[in-house]
Amino acid sequence: MAVIEANNNNFEKVVLKHTGKVLVDFNAEWCGPCKMLKPSLEAVAAHSSDAKIVSVNIDDAEELAEQYNVASIPCLVLFENGKEVKRSVGLIPKDAIEDMIGGEN
Repeated sequence: MAVIEANNNNFEKVVLKHTGKVLVDFNAEWCGPCKMLKPSLEAVAAHSSDAKIVSVNIDDAEELAEQYNVASIPCLVLFENGKEVKRSVGLIPKDAIEDMIGGEN
């Protein structure tokens, strides 16, 4: 599965109403670490059946960034059945992303 783009208009449908796990990457085009994280997220999305991977550009969705208290990016937020269960701020390796998705809550 590919990384899904989300915004203010579809976030509720794509993330909050999804049954199961959704890993949301809050990012921006100008963010170097965000660009470095993107290939790892794409690789996880291509091979993961455990979670849907969603990208939110905070410049295009400032309301979502504010609502979820995203102060630094990249910020990965794991939702399960519409509720936040984990969060990671900063650049992390692919195996840490996989652990975040598959680990215990």
